[in-house]
Amino acid sequence: MTTAFGKAALSARIRPHPHRPIAILDGVSPAATLVEALEPIRADPTRAAVLLDIDGTLAPIVRHAADAHVPEATRTLLIEIAGRYRVVACVSGRRATTARQIVAIGTIAYIGNHGGELLRPRATRPEVDPELAAWTTRMRNFADQVFTSEHQRVRVRSEDKDAIVAFHWRGAPDEEAAAAAVRQIAELAEQEGFAVHWGRKVLEVRPPVVLDKGLGIARLLRGAPVTAALYVGDDTTDLDAFRGLHALVRSGRLASALCVAVSSDEAPAELGLEADLTIDGTAGVRELLGALLQ
Repeated sequence: MTTAFGKAALSARIRPHPHRPIAILDGVSPAATLVEALEPIRADPTRAAVLLDIDGTLAPIVRHAADAHVPEATRTLLIEIAGRYRVVACVSGRRATTARQIVAIGTIAYIGNHGGELLRPRATRPEVDPELAAWTTRMRNFADQVFTSEHQRVRVRSEDKDAIVAFHWRGAPDEEAAAAAVRQIAELAEQEGFAVHWGRKVLEVRPPVVLDKGLGIARLLRGAPVTAALYVGDDTTDLDAFRGLHALVRSGRLASALCVAVSSDEAPAELGLEADLTIDGTAGVRELLGALLQ
C-alpha cells in the first residue's frame, strides 16, 4: 500500500500518493492507516530491515552539527525496535563512529560517509571502502589550503570526515555571505577534480569515487535473511537509498521495500516524488517508530 501524509502529518487526513492513488475512507485515523502501510515490514520482523537517516530524521536539525542529538523518546523506541527486527541500522553522511555517538545504541549497525563505511553491531572499528580511504590525506591537505581566515570570519565551519570534508554555514550571522564564501571552495574543489555535493546549508567535498547510501545498504543486507525493508530519510542523498532498495526489489533480493520521506521546509521536492510515504518532521518519525511496535 502506498500512502502520503500532508503537512500536518498524523494529525491530518491522509491524502493519496499522486502517482499511485488509493481510496482512504473518512473516519479512518491516520495512525491506523500508518500501521496498515507498514504491514509488509511489521508482518515478520525477523525478516525485516529498518533503516533510518539521522539528521533531520531521528535527530532534529540544529544550528551546529556537533550539537545534534536523538531525543530520548525516539531513542527508547529505537532500542525496542532493535530488539524486535532482524536488521536495524542508521545510515548517515557522518562518519559511522560519529553516528553511533549521536544515537548511542551499540547493538545496531551504522552506515557512514554516505555508504563508504560500515560499522556492524558491537564492532569497535568501521569497515572502510579502501578506495575512499586512499583519499584521506589528499582531502585533508585540500581542506587546510582552502579554509581561510575569511571563512572563519563569516562563521563557516569545517567538519573533518576523514576522506570527506564538509563546510557548514547554518546559523552564520550573514548566511548569504557565508554561502558565497563556500561557493568559492566548491569552485576550487571542482578545479582540483574533487566531487562536490550540496546539502541543507552544507557543502561536502568528496573524492571522485562512488559514494551511495544505496550501495552501503546493499552491502549491509548481503547475506542477511531479510525480505522486506523500510528506509526513512529527509535529504537528497536519501534518494540513493530509495533507489538502492527499489533495485534490490527488482533483482528479487527483496520482496518489498517501503521508502519514507520526512518533510520539512528544506526537504528537496524530489524526495517526496520518489517516496512511497511522506511524514512530517522528526515527530512524524517518532509516530512511525511507534507504529512499527504495534
